[in-house]
Amino acid sequence: MKKGRIKHSLFSMSRYLAFFIAVCLVVTSSFLLYFRTVMNVAGVEFQRSEIEYAAKLTFVNILFLSLVLTIIYAVVRTVRIRKPLNRILDALSHLSRGDFSISIDEGVPGNETEFDVIAKDLNKVAIELRNVETLRTDFVSNVSHEIKSPLAVIQNYATLLSSPDLEPQQRIEYCGQIINGTQRLSTLVSDILNLNRLENQEIFPSQKSYDLGEQLCECLLSFENVWEDKKIEINTDLQSDVCIISDRNLLDIVWKNLFSNAFKFTPSGGNVSLSLHVEDDAAVVHVCDSGCGITPEVGKHMFDKFYQGDTSRKSESNGLGLALVRRIVDILNVDISVKSKAGEGTDFRLVLPIEIQQKQ
Repeated sequence: MKKGRIKHSLFSMSRYLAFFIAVCLVVTSSFLLYFRTVMNVAGVEFQRSEIEYAAKLTFVNILFLSLVLTIIYAVVRTVRIRKPLNRILDALSHLSRGDFSISIDEGVPGNETEFDVIAKDLNKVAIELRNVETLRTDFVSNVSHEIKSPLAVIQNYATLLSSPDLEPQQRIEYCGQIINGTQRLSTLVSDILNLNRLENQEIFPSQKSYDLGEQLCECLLSFENVWEDKKIEINTDLQSDVCIISDRNLLDIVWKNLFSNAFKFTPSGGNVSLSLHVEDDAAVVHVCDSGCGITPEVGKHMFDKFYQGDTSRKSESNGLGLALVRRIVDILNVDISVKSKAGEGTDFRLVLPIEIQQKQ
């Protein structure tokens, strides 16, 4: 590659040198024409040897100046153009090979050239590509792990089921574990597909008017078995006849994921509360629990894909629930905020800044 650049530089130098030699010939010829005109008009006689000497001297002087200018231009071009351009070309070559670790010098702030601006943009591109590559690698790793776990459960219990000496109760228990494993796989695949469609903007919200309180009640009641098993106290404060215009199916995913998290992190005997009120022409929903709460460090990543702050409950979720919630509320223009302290529970607050219609 360096040999090619040297060859290209020599070729460029030869082109400039040829150009300046041509200029020398033109200038020298012009001087000769000038002398001939002076001789004819003024009647001044110059010896042939004097004319030849003057022509040669003019040619050499111009050629010398041309060479000096060529060298100066070549040095300036190398320093100001060729070197930064070579750095940019090297960076592009690394990026094209999948090497995103490159970083180009961006010059002195306040004295930036066009090449420095290009270098800065390329550094940003490299950083974004590194982040995307990291996300891709993490995504593949997490998906592989999440799929492998239920598959191992299914395989193990299917192997145990093949034993002819199993008691009926054991057979029922093993079948239940296999069903749970397949449900986890089904949920994981559905969440991945939904999240992918949301991120690629393949899902277009269907805006329709409906009763938000009714939807919240239906979603909450779908967890009745969970709160009864854990003896969780349910507190509701829902303003009646609050109608919103939004996508009911997408918001179903939001409410069910928030309720699922609330029940999952609330210990037996705890409480979960749900409230709905209209404030400043917006529907405000609170989903609160008395669970373990969220530390500031966990709070920074709670909406990341596959992130699970409480690893002791990894078997109960796939880490995609809140990522789906984040993407949906962004699409539906819903404001979401979280208030939580470790050991004091969590409060999810959602504001739907859309048209509110009160039933008459």
